[in-house]
Amino acid sequence: MPPVIEVAGLTKNYRVAVKREGIRAAITGLWHRETREVAAVRGIDLTVEAGEFVAFLGPNGAGKTTTLKLLSGVLTPSGGTAHVLGYVPWLRENAYRRRFALVMGQKNQLWWDLPAQESFRLHQEIYRIAPADFAHTRDELVELLDVSKLLGQPVRELSLGERMKMELIAALLHSPEVLFLDEPTIGLDVVAQHKIQQFLRRYQQERGTTILLTSHYMKDVAALCRRVVIIAGGRIMYDGSLAGIIDNFSGHKVITLQLPGEAPVEMLRRYGEILDVNPPRVRLKIARAAVPNALSALLAQLSVEDVSVEDPPLEDVIASLFASVEREQAENNRLDAAKT
Repeated sequence: MPPVIEVAGLTKNYRVAVKREGIRAAITGLWHRETREVAAVRGIDLTVEAGEFVAFLGPNGAGKTTTLKLLSGVLTPSGGTAHVLGYVPWLRENAYRRRFALVMGQKNQLWWDLPAQESFRLHQEIYRIAPADFAHTRDELVELLDVSKLLGQPVRELSLGERMKMELIAALLHSPEVLFLDEPTIGLDVVAQHKIQQFLRRYQQERGTTILLTSHYMKDVAALCRRVVIIAGGRIMYDGSLAGIIDNFSGHKVITLQLPGEAPVEMLRRYGEILDVNPPRVRLKIARAAVPNALSALLAQLSVEDVSVEDPPLEDVIASLFASVEREQAENNRLDAAKT
């Protein structure tokens, strides 16, 4: 069985205006506008098999949303190829449109002043869903998300979490085989996030839908996805398991010592960075390669009541990775600006 999503060398470039400071530069720009080319996606390769739930992570401006828009046919690429369910997305064939759905957490597809059930009827007509199939799917989704009492309420009166539930129902009414989710839990409280996660997990397991998810919430990723793709600077930097991220991008471990007395801070600094001292515990950040020797020396020199060695939190590793990429991009942008 061929992959559901096949991407090779996919690129997307934009031309953006360069604005100079000062009145003279502003006036000159009225006749001679300067532009520069920005690469949002830089030749990515990606394969997704049927039934996979893949997290697509990256810092702001990394190219995540642009990639989803390319795969859903909203944008046309500058180069490369992509096939989803055997279709070229940007040809926008109706047969393809009926087999995928795109949900963007910051965009609404429902009519703001109408009840959600009216928008659902519109989707039925757009996708030409048979009445019996429409009623069955709608009722199933409404029950799963527990929103039956909200169907007759205008969308503008719903909370953010309630609106997102309605957005998901609208996107899934035609039973798409591929679902692109762009920040579906953005701005939601913890309870609403958890409910959306539960729904997506159950729906994907029951239907076998292929899902590509972008999210800044690591809890979404940890709860839903076995495979993670990290994109930064328009390029794929990592493609593998969630646990593998720490092995690839973290060069240290965290050692927690429980001591009977006051922590010898100066002595501990010889072995690593002290993260915090909270008697009777002290936490150290130590390079992975140095952990065995450091731990042996600490146990020999100190009276240790308890000790633990852990990987750093996934959120910290991801944040550190994104920060380093953003610094690199800022430096590249500064160099490009200096050349012009």
